Amino acid sequence: MKEIAAKSTAKYRSASIGPKKVAPIMDIVRGKNLQDAKISLTFKPNKAAKMILKTLKSAEANALNNHNMKKDKLYISEIYVTPGRITRTGKAGAKGRFDPRAKRSSHIYISLEEGD
Repeated sequence: MKEIAAKSTAKYRSASIGPKKVAPIMDIVRGKNLQDAKISLTFKPNKAAKMILKTLKSAEANALNNHNMKKDKLYISEIYVTPGRITRTGKAGAKGRFDPRAKRSSHIYISLEEGD
């Protein structure tokens, strides 16, 4: 029988940033070792990098505490973003008109697995 690998996950729901801004930063760390990914995200000056790093640290804590995984063998097996709720607001425009704004949010998902 094939042994099923344990998977540790973490979610950041309703992050106040659009999914198109988060996706390119995720491509940088997809499939990387945990330590390499944390170093890469630490030196990125983006708001998205800080949110992904926060979620990554949460997934790491879940792996160590809930699944008894080894820290040096962890890697990012799955990372993706989905659009969240859109808050529609507006602002007064020129000549008494209304200028609509859409404040987008995201859901960030990260899974870690043990590898060689």
